Amino acid sequence: MEECKVHKVERDGFRFHFIPTDKFKTITLVLKGNAPLTRETVTKRALLALLLKQGTKRYPSEKTLREKLDELYGATLHTTTAKKGSRSIFHLQLEFANETYIPGEDGLTEEVLQLFHELLYEPNIEGEAFPNSVVEREKKRLENTIQAVYDNKIAYANQRLFDEMYKGEPFSLHKDGYVEDLASLVGENMYLYYKQMIQEDEFDLYVLGDFKVDDFEQKITQLFKRETDFKQTTTEEKVIRQKVENPKEIIETDSINQAKLHIGYRTNVLYSDEDYPALQVFNGLFGAFPNSKLFINVRERNSLAYYVVSNIESHAGLMLVASGIEARDYEKASSIIQTELDKIRKGDFSEDELENVKTLIINSVKETLDSPSGTVELLYQQVIGKKERLPEEFFKEIEQVTKEEVIAVSNKVNLDTIYLLRSEVGDEDGTNSL
Repeated sequence: MEECKVHKVERDGFRFHFIPTDKFKTITLVLKGNAPLTRETVTKRALLALLLKQGTKRYPSEKTLREKLDELYGATLHTTTAKKGSRSIFHLQLEFANETYIPGEDGLTEEVLQLFHELLYEPNIEGEAFPNSVVEREKKRLENTIQAVYDNKIAYANQRLFDEMYKGEPFSLHKDGYVEDLASLVGENMYLYYKQMIQEDEFDLYVLGDFKVDDFEQKITQLFKRETDFKQTTTEEKVIRQKVENPKEIIETDSINQAKLHIGYRTNVLYSDEDYPALQVFNGLFGAFPNSKLFINVRERNSLAYYVVSNIESHAGLMLVASGIEARDYEKASSIIQTELDKIRKGDFSEDELENVKTLIINSVKETLDSPSGTVELLYQQVIGKKERLPEEFFKEIEQVTKEEVIAVSNKVNLDTIYLLRSEVGDEDGTNSL
C-alpha cells in the first residue's frame, strides 16, 4: 500500500495539509472548520453550510454557480456539518479534474482555487446580509432535513438515545440543529454569524491529489489567510469519563413494525488514548463485522434481530449497539448482548478470532483510504483527537494488540442507556418473522 505522506504547514490562521498521491485523477480541496458544539450555534452552522453553496459574489445564484462548476470540467461542490465529540465541524469540499491529465489545459487549478477562496470569503450577500429570499428557502430545506430524521427510525432511535445518554453534554445536540431555532434566523444575523465563524473557527485545509507540494503550498498559502495575530487553539476535551452506577432504560412507542433496540455504552477511551487500538479490536470482536459475536449469536443462532451492529464514536467515548428486533424479544436480546460483552471480558475468544478481526479492521481502513474524502476524514481524526496517528502507524498498533489488552479495555466499557422504540400496540403476537 502507498504510504500516506502529509506535508503540514501552519500559517496565517490556517493549518494546511498537503497529501500528494497519484491514486486519483482529481484534486480534492477540503476545508474543515471546528468550533464548540453549542445549542446557540448548531442550527446557524447547519444553515450556513447550505447558504455558502447558493452563490458567490461573482456567481450570485445557485444556477450561475452550478454553471461555473460545469465549465470547470464538472467540478463538484459539497458542504455539510457534523459533530465529533464536543466539536461542531463545518465542511466545505471542492473536487476537480487534475489539469495534468487534460491536454492543453494549464489554467484550471488557479481558477478553481480562486473559486474555492470566493466560496469561503466572498459569499453572495446584499449589503451586510445574506439575501432573505435565499435564507428563507434554505431554512425550509434545513427544516425538511431535520424532520426527515423522524422518518428514518434507525436515525431517530440514535438521536433519542443520544438525547438521553448525553443530556447536559454537547454530544446530545443535533448536528443539523432544531426547527424551533430557525424562525429567528434572517439574512442579517446569519451574516453576523458567518463573520464570527470566519474569525473564530479552527481551520484546517486539506489538498489531496497528484501535484507538486511546493507549487501548491505557494498558491494556497497566498490565497488563504486570516489575521496575523490569530493562533489556532487546542480543542478542549469535554467528554465525560465515568462509571455509570444506574443505567437508564427508555421505552417509547411509535407507528413502526420493527422495534429498534439501541444501547449506549461509555467506553471511557478516546482517540488520543494509548488503548484506543485495543478498543477498536474489541469492537471488531463484539459487533462491528458480520462474523462478530453479536451478529453470530443474536441474529444467526437465536434469530432475535433483523440486524445488529456496534460502532465506536472515537471522540465522544461512545460505543453504540443498534439492532432491529421484535418488541417481545426485547429482554432476551438485551440479555444476550450483555452476555457476549461479559464473555469478551472473561477472555472467551480465540487467538484466531483476534487475528481475523485485526485483518478486517486494517482492510476496512484501507478501503476508506481508496477515496479522497475518506482519506481526509481519517486524517482529520488526528486534529480533533489531538494525536498524530497516520494510517501506517495505526495498522502497526492494531497488529500489536494483545488478548490481554482487549480484555482490559472491554472492562472499561460501561453500560449507560438502553433505548427501545416499539410499536404503539405492541407486536407480541409475532406477526413479523425473521
